[in-house]
Amino acid sequence: MTTAAPSPPRLPASARGVLDDFRRAFGEAALVWQRTGDGWDPAGAHPAAHGRSADGAAEVPGTALRVEIRDGSAEDSAAAARFLGAMLARAAKHEDEIRSFSREIGERYEEITLLYSISEILGSIISLENAARTILGEVASVLSARRAALWVHDRDTGMIRLAAVVGGEGHSEPVAVDDPCSITAAVFREGRHVLLGPGEEYQREDCTSGARQRGSFLSVPVSYTPPEGETRAVGVINLIGRETNEGFSAGDLKLLSAIASQIGAAVENNRLIAESLIQQRLARELELAHDLQLKLLPPLEQFRGYAEVAARCVPAESVGGDFYHLFRLPNNRLGVLIGDVSSHGFGAALIMALTISAVAIHASEGDAPSEVLHRTHRAVIDELENTEMYLTLVYAVIDPAAGTLTYSNAGHGHAFRILASGEAQRLAATDPPFGIVDRDTYAETTVDWVSGEDLLFLFTDGLSDALDAGEIEGERVLLEVATDMRREPPEQICARLFDRAGEATHIPPDDRTAVVVRF
Repeated sequence: MTTAAPSPPRLPASARGVLDDFRRAFGEAALVWQRTGDGWDPAGAHPAAHGRSADGAAEVPGTALRVEIRDGSAEDSAAAARFLGAMLARAAKHEDEIRSFSREIGERYEEITLLYSISEILGSIISLENAARTILGEVASVLSARRAALWVHDRDTGMIRLAAVVGGEGHSEPVAVDDPCSITAAVFREGRHVLLGPGEEYQREDCTSGARQRGSFLSVPVSYTPPEGETRAVGVINLIGRETNEGFSAGDLKLLSAIASQIGAAVENNRLIAESLIQQRLARELELAHDLQLKLLPPLEQFRGYAEVAARCVPAESVGGDFYHLFRLPNNRLGVLIGDVSSHGFGAALIMALTISAVAIHASEGDAPSEVLHRTHRAVIDELENTEMYLTLVYAVIDPAAGTLTYSNAGHGHAFRILASGEAQRLAATDPPFGIVDRDTYAETTVDWVSGEDLLFLFTDGLSDALDAGEIEGERVLLEVATDMRREPPEQICARLFDRAGEATHIPPDDRTAVVVRF
């Protein structure tokens, strides 16, 4: 089998052009040799030069070129060879520079295309995980990386978790930010890159085991700079291994850092979007909880034609611990309830729901106020102790035929009977609040009731406190409003009370509730 001889080395096109220009200008032929190993091989010549002896020859300093001139005196030919050799070397150098520049332009174009592609990916893919996986695939392809991974800091857990990865097997368990044996954690904490060549090895001095990396490896921090504030790290990008024998270069580091900057903004935007979605979902849940709580309160329209009643409950938050209820009882009687849990928010709302349910069960059975409070206390005491809350509660039963109002008061200070004369009689506490003392029995008190003239006025301290006048003075103002308007419809009295209270300005807001009854 015959093996074809290798093609002789060729001069760049610009150098061959110089040879042609030399022949046309001086009418002399030239032969150029290029050193290959221990000998010289022809690299370029004018056809007329072949088969002739050399009259002058010169090696070009700093190059692997030798130039021979044919058809001339030895002295002139040697000088011409030196001159021609210098021109050929310069032409070859310029062409090498052009090729290098073209190569660099091509690389930069590829990098710019990659950055532009990443911008499009981040703008078109909502999921950070999907976008990151696509981006890492592009990066691994352009930089010939065997494995590319994006690690993102989770503020809630304080861990750095793997958000996306392409290629190969590797570590995937979350790492703590302060882990001394994790290169990823070190890059995140210190904000400095790690760049290793094929034969290099890296190991943290502050770790006796682990944190070791050998071979081509590039790790850069992913940072985010807010419009106002300092730059902060949000993650890390790791490139591990290379398809080629070359290691990652300084240019690769610069490109990956630019990509990390783009990803940093996307990571932060993704976090903000996630927080916004959580807040929207929470707001929706709070709205639903608010609506549900209000539905636990009785519709006052069902008492039209039976009794004159007005009530309003305004939670300080979406849900609260104030509540009221009214019950149509046998023998033309009316049950009225108001309660105030010591806190507000979801915990208080739970106590409120449990209390209303318990009172509704026992009141509908026609139990006396003292028995209703006793059984209700047994139903809610465990929850009160677990939440360390307490509850004030008044349950009153009005019997127009008997001309009586019978009530049990578990520590609720704002309960009054307003007489037709304008006198306000306090319905004093018969027992301590729920959750303060565990009691087996509850007391009740009966007072006179003039049907159609007397007014039952119950409210919580959130309403009086909203006056910013102190508890005693706030109560006095509300009583004054109610007694002055005692002959007006309860709806007008209730509306005036809340208008008078207005908005709290100097104290934290509290749940506000009032009940006005004429029966």
